Amino acid sequence: MARNGFDAIDRNILREIQEDGRISMVELADKVGLSVSPCLRRLRKLEESGVIRKYVALLDPSHLHLGVNVFVTVSLTQHDEPSLRRFETAVQQHPEIVDCYAMVGNQDYMMRIVVQDPAAYQKFLSEVMMKLPGVANIKSSFTLHEVKNSTRLPVPESE
Repeated sequence: MARNGFDAIDRNILREIQEDGRISMVELADKVGLSVSPCLRRLRKLEESGVIRKYVALLDPSHLHLGVNVFVTVSLTQHDEPSLRRFETAVQQHPEIVDCYAMVGNQDYMMRIVVQDPAAYQKFLSEVMMKLPGVANIKSSFTLHEVKNSTRLPVPESE
């Protein structure tokens, strides 16, 4: 076992389920070279330890008419803990904000917003973004097209 508690088989399990979260236990066990029971035990251990946070379905935004990705940087007026908490709590309430990260540098937050079209973003900007608590400055960049989009994390070969 490695220091972090998982070995080559665990890492292979992580790679396989990132590729297909609905893979059958029989197929997963076969791909990682185990019988079903030990494979299931290892998978449960990875889930219980929090390495596997959850299983999700990845939706195709074009089928939902969500064709516009906007990367937005936000600066706040105040940087005390209550102000940051208020902003972060407010961000959680809006499904259009699909990613949000606290940053180090010139901007306080970077987020990705997914909407139907530029007009929908303009409305979201004026009705939501500009009204988020403590916002001083917002800069928006629209994407032209997607080059790479992955939910897969690089699982190291070993430590």
